[in-house]
Amino acid sequence: MSPILASVRDTVRTQLWPLPVAGIVLAAVAAVALPHLDAQVDDRLPSWASTVLFGGDAGAARTLLDAISSSLITVTSLTFSLTVVTLQLASSQFSPRLLRTFTSDVFVQATLAVFLSTFTYSLTVLRAIRSADTGVGFVPRISVTFAFLLGLVSVLGLVLFLAHLARQIRVETMLREVHDDANATLRSATAPLADARPQPGMPSPPPHAAVLVAPSSGFMTRIDDARLCSAAREVGACLVIDPHPGDSLVEGVPIGAAWSVRGDLDAPAIERLQAAVRSAIGIGYERTAAQDVGYGLRQLTDVANKALSPGINDPTTAVHALGHISAILCQLARRDLRPVVLRDGGDVVRGFLRRPGLDEILDVAISQPRRYGATDSQVMTRLFRLLAELSWHVDDHAMIRDQLERTRRVVRRSDFDDTERRQLDAAAAGVEEAIARRAESMPRSADRVTPV
Repeated sequence: MSPILASVRDTVRTQLWPLPVAGIVLAAVAAVALPHLDAQVDDRLPSWASTVLFGGDAGAARTLLDAISSSLITVTSLTFSLTVVTLQLASSQFSPRLLRTFTSDVFVQATLAVFLSTFTYSLTVLRAIRSADTGVGFVPRISVTFAFLLGLVSVLGLVLFLAHLARQIRVETMLREVHDDANATLRSATAPLADARPQPGMPSPPPHAAVLVAPSSGFMTRIDDARLCSAAREVGACLVIDPHPGDSLVEGVPIGAAWSVRGDLDAPAIERLQAAVRSAIGIGYERTAAQDVGYGLRQLTDVANKALSPGINDPTTAVHALGHISAILCQLARRDLRPVVLRDGGDVVRGFLRRPGLDEILDVAISQPRRYGATDSQVMTRLFRLLAELSWHVDDHAMIRDQLERTRRVVRRSDFDDTERRQLDAAAAGVEEAIARRAESMPRSADRVTPV
């Protein structure tokens, strides 16, 4: 999937309105078409169908449809209220960045679509009913029966929605969904490390390189590498883009450079590259999961930080969040996080797109929980376990040793009793043991590809 389509898909997926609006439109079309079908086939229906379909007069049909439409708009209001309360709870109790996870819930969107579709359908069919005293009486039996069925489906949907909402507000469910979204982003935005091929290192721009600036302010949500590569090939240039999806950009601030091996780029070539940057880089007011490999970890880290705040004081949730963070980091260690190399059809290198390395992602994921959970032995023990678990998935343990030493310094500065210190020392020793055992089990071949 192209970066633009992925970004559009993510934007639509996290909106509450597309599915309900589609349901309203389909319901209105069905409410106009079915009475015409009734007018054609009502008099020719078999006897068994007459016993199944609605058999009342115009007054009974109006009463039924009025009851369905009036009750459904009330139920829809209740559903909206419960959804807003859930969003408020998620924002205040866990993290504001979890709102996208709730609004992308297909079950909530489908429930709203069913309620609003039933209301729209019943209200529209109501206008097609005519009493006998007006001259020609008409009761669309199939249409009214279908409205009755939609009403039953709506009642069932309300019960299922309440059960679903009770499950969704559990922190374990939210963490699991964020974890699944992060896994999906990793699979779409990165390649397995086992499939990586050797590539040149990311160069430093020469002194004569032209500066490429951010076209606007906000968060980078996507980058179209094919469009950048095409523009670089057309002007015979090589370019480097430093920010990656998820980074904050400020309009007019340099984000990369471009140069030509044949000399300086002229003004039209630079303008052409800057135009390609404007069209290839998507900028929004918030981070999205389309290409941002660190967004899921940011959400989980925020949950851990909020749980460790004095107002919440829920270290158990922080420990659970660190467990999910550890699992995602271990999966990241098996993905190719090296810079993206842009190659044209002739396999000529046309540019490099920087991506965050595992060491950078690891630091972002655990530095704040380590600071805010410095006085809780369970949180610090879980951080040591995270480092031990990650040690089994990486070849270069320098970043693990660095984080281990930083975590040990935090423990030494904290006020733990003797029992807690022995437990924390044992957890730290477990990290060193994991590093040693991983080093012993590593293959000896010299051609392994490691992320840089």
